[in-house]
Amino acid sequence: MANPIEVQKVLKGIDYPADRRTLVETARQEGASREVVTALEHITDRSYDGPNAVSQEVSHTS
Repeated sequence: MANPIEVQKVLKGIDYPADRRTLVETARQEGASREVVTALEHITDRSYDGPNAVSQEVSHTS
């Protein structure tokens, strides 16, 4: 299970709204752990309006 704090750190500078593909690509570019990248790959493919929405989705799918 991905740590929500680690997810937030990796996505710190991202512009919202952002879709799943953008979140995954940003995490990879920022050197996220495989666990975080995998968690983001498994969230619902939709537009996220902010970091809290991403954290909530990661928590539900992990």
